Amino acid sequence: MLSSLKQTSKTIGREITRAWENLSDGWRELLSHSSDALTHFTRHKDEEQKEGGALVTFPRWGLLAGELEETGEEVVVRVELPGLDKDDCRIRVEGNMLYLNGEKRMERETHDSTYHVMERAYGAFERTIALPSSVNADKAQASFKNGVLTVRLPKTVSEGAKSIPLV
Repeated sequence: MLSSLKQTSKTIGREITRAWENLSDGWRELLSHSSDALTHFTRHKDEEQKEGGALVTFPRWGLLAGELEETGEEVVVRVELPGLDKDDCRIRVEGNMLYLNGEKRMERETHDSTYHVMERAYGAFERTIALPSSVNADKAQASFKNGVLTVRLPKTVSEGAKSIPLV
């Protein structure tokens, strides 16, 4: 009986350790692959929602997942912007940084309901993406389709290394 209890205890301990390692691995992967996608959303005080006399707390952080691709001619940035229209987003380039900002507004169909899960963030946001190469912002093109913003930035031609003669 005692050896059976010890065996059960060891098995439970191994399973808890394995579950903890899987959870830790998942968090590490999320942080290493998505930390830049984690975006802060801000709201004005008058935009807080009251429900049944209580203040509803909406998440202030959300994921705006993206990808950055570089070819010989251009840098392509794609960012998922669920719940936004193209008019809700602004794009600018300064140096080798791409700035996306906008606002995601909550549109509630009815006011006589109760939320049981609220995982979507709303409010103003700004996402900054470092570009791997110098780009020509004047020739950039942006499109928005199926909730994905695509920004194509032609690379500038680098003159490479240049010798400077001593006088």
